[in-house]
Amino acid sequence: MNFDLDLRDRDALMAALGGEEFDLAVIGGGITGAGIARDAAMRGLRVALLEARDFAAGTSSRSSKLVHGGIRYLAQGDMALVREAASERKTVATIAPHLARRVRFVVTARTRAGIAKFRTGLWTYEKLGGIEAEDRHELWNRTRLAAEEPHLRTDGLAGAVVYTEYVTDDGRLTLANVRSAKAHGAVVANYAEVVAVHRDAVDVKDVHGGGTVHVRARAIVNAAGPWADVIRRLEDGAAAPRLALSKGVHVVLNRKRLPIHNTITLTARDKRGVFVVPRGEMAYLGTTDTFYPASDYWPEITTTDVDYLLDAANAAFKGAPLRHDDVAGLWSGIRPLIAEAGKSPSEISRRDETMEGPLGVITIAGGKLTAYRRMAERIVDRVQQRLGRKTTHSGTAQEPLPGGDASPAAIEAALAARGVPANEAQRLVLLYGSEAPAAQGGVGAEARHAVQREGAVCLEDYWVRRSARAHFDADGGLAALDDAATAMAPMLGWNDAERHAQIDHCLALHRVEMAVLARAS
Repeated sequence: MNFDLDLRDRDALMAALGGEEFDLAVIGGGITGAGIARDAAMRGLRVALLEARDFAAGTSSRSSKLVHGGIRYLAQGDMALVREAASERKTVATIAPHLARRVRFVVTARTRAGIAKFRTGLWTYEKLGGIEAEDRHELWNRTRLAAEEPHLRTDGLAGAVVYTEYVTDDGRLTLANVRSAKAHGAVVANYAEVVAVHRDAVDVKDVHGGGTVHVRARAIVNAAGPWADVIRRLEDGAAAPRLALSKGVHVVLNRKRLPIHNTITLTARDKRGVFVVPRGEMAYLGTTDTFYPASDYWPEITTTDVDYLLDAANAAFKGAPLRHDDVAGLWSGIRPLIAEAGKSPSEISRRDETMEGPLGVITIAGGKLTAYRRMAERIVDRVQQRLGRKTTHSGTAQEPLPGGDASPAAIEAALAARGVPANEAQRLVLLYGSEAPAAQGGVGAEARHAVQREGAVCLEDYWVRRSARAHFDADGGLAALDDAATAMAPMLGWNDAERHAQIDHCLALHRVEMAVLARAS
């Protein structure tokens, strides 16, 4: 199957969007919209996927990057959500093994009673999710815990409960679904902003190429995440808000400064759980959970956000306290939660909700990254019913996503045989899976691959979401900008002034994310 996604010819793309009546137009190229587009296209619907910025530019590249069951939702009594997420995590690992890296989660406890209480929840979780025997939890006493994580403070601990979950690259998971949708016949467009909603049509502005096109569709789904209420107001100016937006901030540190081996759950000062997750040579801490007033692409990061996370780490780990000048990177994102009066962000359910507007637009909001595929199934079932068609079977749980058709270990071994260092091979496989050999060859090769096969049309697309260098290179990916821009320039028709403008744009984004550290110094 051809998964190539080349979006350079904007005129041809807009002509394709305006040239026919689609069965379904999906607004929003995050994980929910991408999953819906893939499912619908695989079931034979003619689909248009419309994203106002780049695919995964909002929430779907700014999560904690975990494909997990959400054990904490057991305490809220949301068994259905836990069951769905627990089973879906395995499905993601099946169709995209490179994007679901199996890791151990370590949850420490101060008392044997605390261990017993958490184990009770885990037994329920494992039963609900049909967790295989090899993935079921185990106990570490304090001696084992100290041996496995020598940097962790173990004084006062009774031990830890250890269970299996998965770490992903959320932006790459979204992109894989977009590319699969395209391979199955969908017309997909980034930088295609919906500016008006009609009955059975939307008007779309080409952010890069200019101009507006009228896209006709017999069904329209609003999967715009934090911008779902914005689209609802395009349909109905009097629509009352349904979302409560929450901000999540993550802090990136070099593992030389925070030498962990497993994902560890810490307890913050307000008793919330905070993860510290290893990724290559780096590790990240997250996340905060506070209400935020606007659906920004680059939500403000405050000193309070950074200190909240560093304080949690400093309370749990030995050695010199982590300071602002130890922070190698930061990111923040917005969660689109369904508003529940009187509840804090952490108390609000992560369940999804579907609603319908006066012009027939179906809005899907809320939900968890892990359960995106099941959310898509339900929406496409509803769309087929709307179109008067028989509800057909979804095949998204069986067909591998791009890059997911081979064992990550086998690909790493093949790269090693070509002389690729182990840490770089692991990074390439996490990003590209079986496509890693095609992207291997340094920054320039990756950037060209991003343009030719992954729909990148500006430097930010590669630097932030295709390569993850902006957040997981030790220098924030700044050293990669010139080489990437030089490789992309002839492919995208940039003159020298535009090439420099692309670099300057990325440097400005880096300054925005890191500004809090300058303010604190």
